[in-house]
Amino acid sequence: MANKLIKQMGLPNSIANIFTARNIITAKDALSLTEFELMEQLDVGMAEVKSAMAHISEVVCPPCQTALLLMEQRVRDERSAGHLPTRLRGLDEALCGGLPFGVVTELVGPAGIGKTQFCLKLSLLASLPANCGGLDGRVIYIDVESKFSSRRLIQIGIENFPEIFLKKGMAQEMAGRIVILRPTSLSEFTESLHHVQVSLLQKQVKLLIIDSMAALVLGEHDCGASRQQALGWHVSFIKSLAEFSRIPIVVTNQVRSQIGDEPLTFSFQARSHSIKKEDRAAYDSHLVAALGINWAHAVTIRLVLEARSGQRFIKLAKSPISPPLAFPFNITSSGLVLLDDDGIEMKGSEINTIHCQGQKALFNSEW
Repeated sequence: MANKLIKQMGLPNSIANIFTARNIITAKDALSLTEFELMEQLDVGMAEVKSAMAHISEVVCPPCQTALLLMEQRVRDERSAGHLPTRLRGLDEALCGGLPFGVVTELVGPAGIGKTQFCLKLSLLASLPANCGGLDGRVIYIDVESKFSSRRLIQIGIENFPEIFLKKGMAQEMAGRIVILRPTSLSEFTESLHHVQVSLLQKQVKLLIIDSMAALVLGEHDCGASRQQALGWHVSFIKSLAEFSRIPIVVTNQVRSQIGDEPLTFSFQARSHSIKKEDRAAYDSHLVAALGINWAHAVTIRLVLEARSGQRFIKLAKSPISPPLAFPFNITSSGLVLLDDDGIEMKGSEINTIHCQGQKALFNSEW
């Protein structure tokens, strides 16, 4: 705003022309001088100088806002931007309507916990007709680990929306709205993102899913530094896609073990350093998100899926507007189902900790 031209600020032509004649072109030029210096250079009275300076300052300086006004503006922006409802009532209420448009939402958790199951249902919800609560659009699903199952997709559709999927030809039509890309290398993934950018402009794409981001980056870069360098461009590009297209982007992330005296990357991974050697075995199953600090900051919504004492939980670990809540869930023939819509409020670092207790019994189940 400091470089805004004075002649474009709505000053009376008589005074605006004097500024131009004295080579005072921008707001910065004018505001860098005192009132007395301006009076001398412009050869006008103090009243005219004060009036002009007040007008220029008002134009270039943002108005003062209270915390309440900023909060109300954020709520208005969220509502106007739109959401993709997950049909998980408690989670949607906590997120003020579902997964917000224009940002990146991350699903992080151990293998077999239900991330892909969640993505399959989100794909269906985005492709459903608007009169059924969907976004009535296409979905681009980047299936890095070849986990996408069309049979499972149709099953979830029949269980949740029988009035649509049991009609002749409708299951094929819904499935036809979901485009699957399967890059096998980071370079192919980069190329896929460029194709996605073009598709967002030319087609009615309403959701982008990347399952999973970590599989490619971790597979090609063992060193943390080179990994972060490779990830940097993709982080920026995916965020810009979300902001430009105003659609929800969902990315799954893997986990890795955090044991012994290994340095901690994130503040939310902190725990007591006074653990005795004989107790360290108890932390062998402690998990952290696989991707680095740049990625952690890039995502707007982080949902942590974990298993504790034989029960699955989905935790709202990061959100600019939502409380830290954990919802117990099961995976059934219809997909993810919450067992409690109220949620459990989490405190401290526990909301970001990823447990895998009792995972064998859970992950060997039918779903």
